[in-house]
Amino acid sequence: MTTGNTVPPKPARALGKMLGGSVLQTSAARYAQREAICCVGTGRRITYAQLNERCNRLANGLLARSLPRGAVVAFLCSNRAEIIETYFAIAKAGFVGLPLNYRLAPREVETLVNAMKASVLICDARFAETYDHLRSSSTSLQHVLWIGKNAPSSCLSYEEFIAASSAAEPVVEVEEHDTFYYNLTSGTTGLPKSYALTQYNAVTLDSTRVGFDRKSDDVFLNVFPAFGRVGFGWSLIAVLMGARNVLMDFDVGQVLSTISRERVTFTNLVPTMAALLLKYPDLDTSQLSTLRAIVFVGAMLPATIRDQSMARLCPYLYEGYGLQETGFLTVSTPEDRAAKPDSVGRAVMFADVRVVDPQGNDVAPGEIGEIIGRSPNGITGYLDNPEKNAEVFRDGWFYSGDLGRLDQDGHLYICGRVKDMIISGGQNVHAAEVEAALLTVPGVDDCAVFGLPDDTWGESVAAAIVVAADSRMTADDVQTACREQLAGFKLPRRVYFQHDPLPRTPTGKVQKFLLVERHSRQS
Repeated sequence: MTTGNTVPPKPARALGKMLGGSVLQTSAARYAQREAICCVGTGRRITYAQLNERCNRLANGLLARSLPRGAVVAFLCSNRAEIIETYFAIAKAGFVGLPLNYRLAPREVETLVNAMKASVLICDARFAETYDHLRSSSTSLQHVLWIGKNAPSSCLSYEEFIAASSAAEPVVEVEEHDTFYYNLTSGTTGLPKSYALTQYNAVTLDSTRVGFDRKSDDVFLNVFPAFGRVGFGWSLIAVLMGARNVLMDFDVGQVLSTISRERVTFTNLVPTMAALLLKYPDLDTSQLSTLRAIVFVGAMLPATIRDQSMARLCPYLYEGYGLQETGFLTVSTPEDRAAKPDSVGRAVMFADVRVVDPQGNDVAPGEIGEIIGRSPNGITGYLDNPEKNAEVFRDGWFYSGDLGRLDQDGHLYICGRVKDMIISGGQNVHAAEVEAALLTVPGVDDCAVFGLPDDTWGESVAAAIVVAADSRMTADDVQTACREQLAGFKLPRRVYFQHDPLPRTPTGKVQKFLLVERHSRQS
């Protein structure tokens, strides 16, 4: 019996848990003999039962190595079955994943492995050069699993490792708030910003199901690099639905033939990929007859690419807006697109989106302000970065740094970016990182890096470089000098030399908008 002064106990959030490993375990029970993965690069086809067993074996093999709970497992892998197996294995075992961007220079990979104190590396044979660099340097690695043939003597064969391990479900207590894996964004200088995605963050990605109108009999073609949140996210969604996941690295000709051969119904692209498909001389639209949807994410979708894609690739386009830190916030459906072609749509299930002024107050419909959002997919902070956390996580909202406006119907329009960041081919490039590298090049007196519109890449990385009047420096010289420090996608594609000082404000800040105006006219 309770009295009026008794406070009832706070109820638990739920008795069950939303965990990454449970997604695969349940789908394996429900769709055991259904094909889960078509691995285009290796020609393998793996059922849900086989995928679950292989993940169990990998998880149990790692657990047998007496790694501590929360040990970091790094993986350097292209879009093939093993990268999906690794994600689900660490989810089941309670380890923390560190997916590595294979486009980074070996020295950058070394820095990340050491900074995150990775104990294990799972390495695709394609990246032997990077592994050779890691082996010759001092790292925290204790074990290395080798994917592919001719494993170095210092490595364990991935296939032999899982064959020797138990196929039983791992007996590990994992919680929703446990870190699933670290996601890395492009850094301004030094280390990239890193944040932890929890088990709950990852699983609630299915909140997009309504917005994207996905079906369990869809055939997903995933060409996004699975080392990133978006790439793995699509594979996770496919597994959650019991759909078939066709996994491959992006190659224009192979994408077209794969869509036709595998009767793909649903694929995801960045605008750069669509531009390359549209420019492909042997584009045969009959190969795309099974496509019922293309989802564009990762960068602004230029109207020219949008219209050509609808005319030549697939008439039914979806466009999602969100950041790696938030997951999807909005989606524009084909119906939305017909009515409001320039909008990125309305909020997805459980997401909230606002447009605010500098004081955090909502602006009126149609007025431009900063986009802020929140959703169950969203993270709650960066690792060891209190200043950045204070800047972007405020009062329960994530401040995106993007400028936009909402119309009367709640449709969001992107109007630019507050942040000094370039998105080229779907990859984030921070200008300050590129500028730091340029300033180490002999003969570069000053520089400014900015983005210019590009029909193929969305934006191309451009640099205005101040040199002496008698300088003979060329753009090739600049790129060669920076190549060791920067990944290829970060290198300036357009280089403009000048002898006059850069335009600056009285406080010394470069007025990059003037450089954009000047060089946009020259392009």
